[in-house]
Order: sequence, then C-alpha cells, then structure tokens
Amino acid sequence: MIEELSVHAVVEEQAFYPAVRQLKNLEDEVLEALEEHHVVKWVLSELEKMNPSDERFEAKFTVMMENVRHHVEEEENDMFKKVRRAMSREQLESLGVALLEAKQVAPTRPHPRAPDTPPGNMIAGALSAPIDAAINAGKNAVDAVRDFARGND
Repeated sequence: MIEELSVHAVVEEQAFYPAVRQLKNLEDEVLEALEEHHVVKWVLSELEKMNPSDERFEAKFTVMMENVRHHVEEEENDMFKKVRRAMSREQLESLGVALLEAKQVAPTRPHPRAPDTPPGNMIAGALSAPIDAAINAGKNAVDAVRDFARGND
C-alpha cells in the first residue's frame, strides 16, 4: 500500500498535474490535490516506520484512507471530466504515455519533504528512486534471511 500510493502520488505530480495546470480554471484544483498528496505522504512516512500493532497505527491508517478516498472522489467526479473535455484525444494519449513512463522510474517510498512540482520533483524523483530500490532490496533480503532462519522458505 505504501509503495502503490507513493508511486501514484509521484506519477501525478510529475506528469498529470503539470499538464492539468496548463488548462483553464484548474489551477486551484491542482493546488488542492498537491496539498492532499502532501498530507498523505507525511502519514505514509509515519506508517512506514510503525508496527501494525502500535496503538495509533489503525487510527492513522483510517485517517489517511479517508483522505485518499476524498482525493480520489474529487479527481474522478470533477477533475478528470474537466481534463477530458479540455484536452484533445492526442493530448490525452500523450498524457497517458507520460504517466506510464513516470511510473516506470518513480520512487517507491514516501518523500514528504521532496518538492512536488517541476523541476524540483523531477530531480528529487530521479535521485530518490534508485535509493528506494536499494532500500527495498535490502529489506527483502533481510526478510528472506529471517524467513529462512524460521524455516519458512
């Protein structure tokens, strides 16, 4: 969940929102969406460090999911419709390609202190993604050794 939401946020921040900001009358909606992302990334970074048995884990998770659901509802019910009306088919296809390309190189962990708008987010993403991959590989190796030691291969 942390990885999926982190990647999703970066992809929107690197490809989707910059394109949407160019459209008429969507600047405020993009700024609100960026703030929603910011809050979610902070909570994700806290959840990442917590044990699910911690007293506040479930409450923190619940609040974050309420925020995510609100964000998704606003995008799906309002922003996406406006974007589809404002962009040509070619522009939408190009945006889709940009989203897929951004997903391939996106950081996989939350980085709430990183910039969320170009060009800073592009630089931060390019630097963070390989570090995230190394951290994830290290965690996976530790988990594999731990499972092996417990006899859970």
